[in-house]
Formats: sequence, C-alpha cells, structure tokens
Amino acid sequence: MRTIQYTKGGKLIAAKVIDNDTVQPINVEGGIIAAAQNAIDENVSLADWIDSHLEQRTESYQLIVDEERLLPPMTHSQPAQCLVSGTGLTHLGSADTRSNMHAQMSGSAESQLTDSMKIFKLGVEGGKPEQGKVGALPEWFYKGDGHTIVAPGSSIPAHGFSLDAGEEPELVGLYIIGNDKKPYRVGFAIGNEFSDHVTEKGNYLWLAHSKLQYSSFGPELLIGDLPENLTGQSLIHRGDKTAWNKEFLTGEANMSHTISNLEHHHFKYEQFCQPGHMHVHYFGTSTLSFADEFTTQAGDIFEISIPEFGRSLCNRISKNVDAGLISVNVL
Repeated sequence: MRTIQYTKGGKLIAAKVIDNDTVQPINVEGGIIAAAQNAIDENVSLADWIDSHLEQRTESYQLIVDEERLLPPMTHSQPAQCLVSGTGLTHLGSADTRSNMHAQMSGSAESQLTDSMKIFKLGVEGGKPEQGKVGALPEWFYKGDGHTIVAPGSSIPAHGFSLDAGEEPELVGLYIIGNDKKPYRVGFAIGNEFSDHVTEKGNYLWLAHSKLQYSSFGPELLIGDLPENLTGQSLIHRGDKTAWNKEFLTGEANMSHTISNLEHHHFKYEQFCQPGHMHVHYFGTSTLSFADEFTTQAGDIFEISIPEFGRSLCNRISKNVDAGLISVNVL
C-alpha cells in the first residue's frame, strides 16, 4: 500500500494511492500520523485500518501535483516533536566515497584505514547479526526537527554559508512513538538527505555541521514490507537538460546493516522514545553527484525515483541569504 498527504481547502488530507492518476481519501483527521495512532490503539495493521476507513470518492493525483498541494507523506502537527536523523556508511560501496573525502591512504593494514573505512568494515562484519542479537554500531547523525522538512515539489533552501548543496538519494524510515513508549514503523519513503559535502570533506569532524541542512522525502509512503533489492535513479536537471544521472542501489541486499539493526541503535536511547513523537530516519546511500566532481547550483532540480515507491521525489535548489555574523543577546 502507498499513501500520500496533501492540502485541500486549508485542511490536511491523507489518501491511498490507487494508481498513478487516482487517490482515495482516508476518513481521518490529522493525516497518516493520526491513522497510525488509531491502528496502534486498535491493535490492527495500518493497512487494514486505512482500508476500513476509505471514503467513497476519489481525486486526481495529477491535479494535486499541478496545484502544488503535495505535502510530505507523514507530518507532525508540532514540528518540534519530530526528530530528523540518519545513519551513514550503511551501503555496500558507500565507504570509498567517504574515505576518499576524508583522507588519501593506501594499503589494507588496520593502522592505515581511515575512520570511515573502519566503521564500514565493522558494518560489513557485524551489521547483519543473527535474529535476537545486537549488531555493529553504525555512524549516526542529527539533521534537525520537523521545521527542516521540505515538501515534495518545493524548493530545498541551501544555507547562505554552506559550501555545497548536494543530494543524497536514500530510503527513509518513518516512525511514531506509541503511548507505551515503543517505536512503531509507519512505513518507508524515498528521501533526499541534502548535505554540504565540501564542508564534510574539509574535516570529518565537521560531518555534524554538514548534515544540518533541510531535507525532503516522499511523495509517497510505502506501508508494509520493504523489498530487499531496490534500484533507483538519481538525476539533476539544469534548464531543459539532465546535467547528471546515476543509478543507485538500496534495500537490505545492498546494505551492510539490516534495517532492524539501524533501528535498534537509534531507538535504544530513551530520549528518542517519547509518546506521540515522530521520527524521520535516513538510511544512507552509496551514490552522490559530488563523488563524480559535479557541482550543483541554485535552480537545479533533483529527481529521485524508485519504481516501487510510485512517483518521483523532485525538489529545486534555492539559496538562502547568509544572515552574517550571529550575535547573542545578553539578558
């Protein structure tokens, strides 16, 4: 099952995707997050709850897109109660790009490995543990709260002080914390985990700064099991031409960690298990235009697609004006 969210008459509407041209609204106030909370309370699957609460009418998917009414497929009414985070070095092939960013070393001796390669090696060796066991600890980073989420089709603003505005095509896990303080996975979406790779390349300890960017996911939420092997396309359009294009692989068959291991190492922290809170978690990638020495610019349009997720995720780059030196007011 795939769902979307959009606005109509100033109201939030959640709908089931029937096909590429048709969606069927869900009879729920508060969108997908409210539907998920109801499914938890009633102890039923989200897909079953949605199917039993569909309205009889349908709407034009294309009209919603054309009128720029699409929203992220899951949102929280209180953006500060939504945590956006991610894990890196999780995909086979992802380490070379990162390692080359941070150092130029050769050889296979442990002492010669970059920190990125060491983390990647740990994941390859222990990121897919036996059922019931804890696997290797992945890299983890914070991106912001719900205020940093950009709707599909809207522009992603790059900070004026950023040195790069680069895409990262990824899977995104969307979660809600139940009243029992347990995490519940609502579904998956296509994501663009937008980052400043030039700052990261300057010093790997600046990775945390490089990740404090806006990001986007959607337009569709995939509810249910995630296929193990997924092939997508990441494109950058400039004017009427495609300036960069590359295939990317994701899903657990192409990852050094299981999704469950990445989830464990995120939700093992009690502070991330506050009832009613929402989590957006990016699962990493191995494909970046930056790795091909491509430089984006304002006006470029990112397009990321995976057939199993329906329509493409598209966002244009905009550039914020640098606020200059920030002065703190003394009380």
